[in-house]
Amino acid sequence: MHSHGGLGGGMGSDGDVDALAQLVADAEGAADVVRAGQVREVRVLAAAGVLAEKQAAGASEKVKAREMALRGIAAELAGVFVATDRTLHRRIDEARDLVDNFPLTTAAWEDGRIVRGHVRVIQEIGCLVPVENRAEFERAAVERCEGETPNRVRDALRMIAERMHPRTFTERHEEAAAGRCVRVQPGADGMSDLIATLPTVIADGIVDRLTRQAREIINARAQADAPGTPDTRADADGASPDADTTIRDGSSFIDDARSIDQVRADVFSDLLLAGSPALDPTGTGDGNGTLGAIRAHVQVAVSALTLMGQDDGPADLAGRSPIDAATARELAGNATSWDRLLTDPVTGTVLECDSYRPTAGMVRLLRARDRHCRFPGCRQPAIRCELDHTIAASDGGATHVCNLANLCKRHHDVKHHTRWRVRQLPGGRLIWTSPTGRIYREDAPPPLVAFTTTDPPGPGAPPF
Repeated sequence: MHSHGGLGGGMGSDGDVDALAQLVADAEGAADVVRAGQVREVRVLAAAGVLAEKQAAGASEKVKAREMALRGIAAELAGVFVATDRTLHRRIDEARDLVDNFPLTTAAWEDGRIVRGHVRVIQEIGCLVPVENRAEFERAAVERCEGETPNRVRDALRMIAERMHPRTFTERHEEAAAGRCVRVQPGADGMSDLIATLPTVIADGIVDRLTRQAREIINARAQADAPGTPDTRADADGASPDADTTIRDGSSFIDDARSIDQVRADVFSDLLLAGSPALDPTGTGDGNGTLGAIRAHVQVAVSALTLMGQDDGPADLAGRSPIDAATARELAGNATSWDRLLTDPVTGTVLECDSYRPTAGMVRLLRARDRHCRFPGCRQPAIRCELDHTIAASDGGATHVCNLANLCKRHHDVKHHTRWRVRQLPGGRLIWTSPTGRIYREDAPPPLVAFTTTDPPGPGAPPF
């Protein structure tokens, strides 16, 4: 090879080119190893799905038996892959679908003709193609993917699938709309993504309305900041504005420097948390029905020092993430009742719980102690869990805090319908044993917020 002039520092020397060629060769080898490992993992997960069906064979309630078997297997594999059993459950289903329904794609991936990104796109779009046309779609899709990056083939594959589908888009959209949903994806620094899966026209309409409302607020803010602005203004019809559009000193527009994205988010939150639904089937006449009276509930642990403003430590939103001190104080100030926790000064374990408005004391204490589902790796908040007798009541287990723990519905079923076993030790510690004998220790989780302690009083000091 010949080096090229004009490249400083020997960047184009034969030695550098040889080193780069070696890097490329190493990269190809690494890619081959990674691909082989990925394919092997998919085949292992698909085999797990087959095993679940085999275990459920002959059961009277085959569907439920398969589900329970799959949950047990997913929980077992979750320990190996260091993931939640829900994640493994989903990955098993995806692997089974790929191996069973997309054999040509799996073979092309195994041969190195396509990469995992291509496989995901083919599987995602190919599920829209009827089974009888699937092989034809796979052949065309694999050919289209070769030599092209996954992000560039998505639209082309979607067009291939549309041409092969015997049903109209309208018919399929009506069915797809039945899957509309809302879900939360926790993020960092006390933030989360609220994701709504909706028909596109509705989603665009929501964003458009939020944008129009946000622009109205920003426009009004600009007028309020302009010199010589009158105390109030009339609307287009000459009518007086309502309280929200009044422009005066001390109004909400003063020192408002929010971006349009921030205003949109704030309006969205206000509408969902404080606004009454326009279509309320429980409403009568012009009044709000019970649907409009529904309010959000969250479970938050916050230290007394933070509540009193003596520190700004974060509070703990159970099962989710930390939240800022100001939000925690606002929640506590607006709450109609709240519980007081007494924690161990060393371990932080909740020892006692009382309330200014007494409720079911035992349930309250267990929610405070557990904070979330006590199955290994699960973060479902305790307020959405069920109380489970560690030793079943039918076997003589006592209905007492030392024999109770919060389990979400999913893991409650796993405990009762699979070979997972659990025993409870003092202090709320659970010892789980998987079907293959793996041991998982679940300590009662101390609140993530800091509860400050002082040194023990010296001799002769008052006890308080």
